[in-house]
Amino acid sequence: MDEIPLSLLFIVLAFLIVLSGFFSGSETALISLNRYRLRHLVKIKHAGAIRASRLLERMDRLIGLILLGNNFVNILASSIATIIALRLMGEAGIAVATGLLTLVILIFAEVTPKTLAALHPERFAFPATFILGPLLRLLYPVVLIISWITKGLMRLFRIPVESGSMHALSAEELRTVVNEAGAMIPQRHQRMLISILDMEKISVEDIMVPRNEVAGIDLEQDWSEIRKHLFDSQHTRLPVYRGVIDNIVGIVHARNILRLFLEHELTKEHFMEAIREPYFIPEGTPLNTQLLNFQRERRRIGLVVDEYGDFLGLVTLEDILEEIVGEFTTDPSYIVKDIHPQSDGSYLVDGGASIRDLNRLLKWSLPVEGPKTLSGLIIEYLETIPEPGTSLLIAGYPVEIVQTSSNTVKTVRIYPELRQDTQEEPTT
Repeated sequence: MDEIPLSLLFIVLAFLIVLSGFFSGSETALISLNRYRLRHLVKIKHAGAIRASRLLERMDRLIGLILLGNNFVNILASSIATIIALRLMGEAGIAVATGLLTLVILIFAEVTPKTLAALHPERFAFPATFILGPLLRLLYPVVLIISWITKGLMRLFRIPVESGSMHALSAEELRTVVNEAGAMIPQRHQRMLISILDMEKISVEDIMVPRNEVAGIDLEQDWSEIRKHLFDSQHTRLPVYRGVIDNIVGIVHARNILRLFLEHELTKEHFMEAIREPYFIPEGTPLNTQLLNFQRERRRIGLVVDEYGDFLGLVTLEDILEEIVGEFTTDPSYIVKDIHPQSDGSYLVDGGASIRDLNRLLKWSLPVEGPKTLSGLIIEYLETIPEPGTSLLIAGYPVEIVQTSSNTVKTVRIYPELRQDTQEEPTT
């Protein structure tokens, strides 16, 4: 070593520090790669992504290779720095060389390359595969032995050694990815994707038309009344029942009735033949499941029933789709028929209004667990039928009871602008 010029030793030392930075940055860059973007790039045949994906398939061997190279160049750099120090300052220079080399490696071979690699993983990782791939093949026996020894030690301490780098995302993790997508996904599309993820948490009774609001055809009425109801109805599909709405016999499609009318064959007998058997949906069915059921059964309307078979309400395919894409009805009054804004900033709301509709249309945050209507929510909160004039806070919203009947709350005034962060006991 005494015959080697100092200039050459400095050049070799600088080269080793660069190599150390390469190994440190490569490790950070490859581990920081977005695995799902990497999969996408592999699908479109991106060469660098394909090489990186192959290296990441065996993470233990990749880490073994990088650490083998990094430790080798760091130890060699330390040896050369010691030789340089001995030549320049004697034995006293060893301590100086150790301190300086530690600082240089920390700045130029660890912090700087790892920071750059973490900020721009693809720019660092993909070119690095040109070197790491052949180097892995060259040093494969050594890397394999290191990997075996490492796995043996992990098994000795009962630590799982299976790779978990490409685990699938859970629904909540996917929700976080969509929310943090930013400008990469339009905001409207983000809302639709979140709505799709939320469908498994929403059941059919959350969006159904309750039985007391279902419009249908009573077969016990006069034929003239039935005809008038058919032509005046705003709905394309109507339930048909005998006497009471609970006794449903089927569903009739207005298009079929119109065809019979145009052919001058709209008689009660032909009307009865046009009735299709009802399709029943158990309460508690998640929306994502019911959407698939509608597709499989080729249906667009279903009747929600409880465990005893009692009719609870009606749900349509359009209702489910509106949960994903938002309201697309052509009649604006249908959306806000239960909500009446007042000049003082309050809202007069029908007690039968759906809590989910209020939250969606007015951007409120009333609790949706439990009762589905505003009246049900108030009665559950108070545990009694309130008197007009009763005031209370629900989820921080000041609520005043305006009108009640013997068994329900008919009209409520809500002051969203006066919402409080904490709830208080109801006051009268």
